[in-house]
Amino acid sequence: MLKVKLHWQILIALGLAVVAGLVTGKEAGLFGITFYSIYEFFGQLFLNALKMLIVPLIVSSIIVGIAGIGGSGALGRLGGKTLLYYATTSLFAILVGLLVVNLIQPGIDELGPVKERIGFSADSAAIEAQVAGKGAADVVDIFLRMVPTNIVAAAANGQMLGLIFFSLLFGFFMTRIGEEYAETQYNFWQGVYETMMRITDWVMLFAPLGVFALVARVVAATGFDAFAPLFWFFLSVVLALALHSFLILPLLLRFVAGVNPLRHYRAMAPALLTAFSTASSSATLPITMECVEKNAGVSNRTSSFVLPLGATVNMDGTALYECVAAMFIAQAYGIELGFATQFTIVVVALLTSIGVAGIPAASLVAIAIILAAIGLPAEGIGLILAVDRILDMLRTTTNVFSDSCGAVIIGKLQGERGIAVTVTAARL
Repeated sequence: MLKVKLHWQILIALGLAVVAGLVTGKEAGLFGITFYSIYEFFGQLFLNALKMLIVPLIVSSIIVGIAGIGGSGALGRLGGKTLLYYATTSLFAILVGLLVVNLIQPGIDELGPVKERIGFSADSAAIEAQVAGKGAADVVDIFLRMVPTNIVAAAANGQMLGLIFFSLLFGFFMTRIGEEYAETQYNFWQGVYETMMRITDWVMLFAPLGVFALVARVVAATGFDAFAPLFWFFLSVVLALALHSFLILPLLLRFVAGVNPLRHYRAMAPALLTAFSTASSSATLPITMECVEKNAGVSNRTSSFVLPLGATVNMDGTALYECVAAMFIAQAYGIELGFATQFTIVVVALLTSIGVAGIPAASLVAIAIILAAIGLPAEGIGLILAVDRILDMLRTTTNVFSDSCGAVIIGKLQGERGIAVTVTAARL
């Protein structure tokens, strides 16, 4: 019997979901039950299953990985390379977005600024209230969230930065206690990690169904009508994301790590398709770790540090989107931004992409912070709401791909020899 590979199953589910969502819409149904509610149920069930894995997987993988690294010098080198990679790729992403939005100028058409012709989303008032009072001071809250007062509450509330910080400390100091205690602890957490990966394998059996439901729900709710008035903005974001994902990151893979990008795309296909459907880097994390370790050959020691941290703070796609959105809103209002103001956007986008990930509606809040920094009203966010969901799916895919590239690059820089997607080993 022919067995279809998982990434092909998910890709087929994506195609069927688009057709099903367009055909059924939000109103069609059977026996008084709408297809939309069915999509919503199964989609949320799959999301819940993925999110169920996040906390125990992050804690066990980081503790095992850090305990395996051992000395503080080795940990410091790994941490330094990881942070340098995150800062570099996020800056590249923002600059690509800035270049594209200045070339295309989606906020201006032949009649001038497009604000009046686009109109506001019906939810703009709610979004404005949600982001009201947000400013640069919110970035400072990152450091407070890093040290939670209650680690159990942090886990329950999804405060990943605090959870990661605690796990790093636990794994590091676990190697500083007596060997008889340390060995027991290590075996326990290694067992938890192996168990979580087995559960991840099981959840992934249902990935095509979950992806179908999630994407069909989005298409049924939005259709494609929203894209017409925002076509040039949508195109600007997609083009910038494509340049970063298919040019910048592959060049880093090829010339920094000596890794074949095409092989890496194939290795990461299940995670990338899941990221697109869930629009959540954190929810995709279990699958990202599985693909990086099993398909790309990166050690758990590296992936357990790089990937959980990346899913929380490395947001290339989000940073790029924030920059393009802020520039588009300024253009739509008819405001020409000089070099100094655009430089401010770059700096604030870089900071907020790292620090605002834990806030609800993170990208919208981050855009509000940028708008406040350059003196634009937060109500401008209403201009982009109609296409935000689809773009959220695309930028999350970019975020996850950047995380995976980081794990491979840092693994190679750490001297790992088991990474199976090197140029010399690749057979396409």
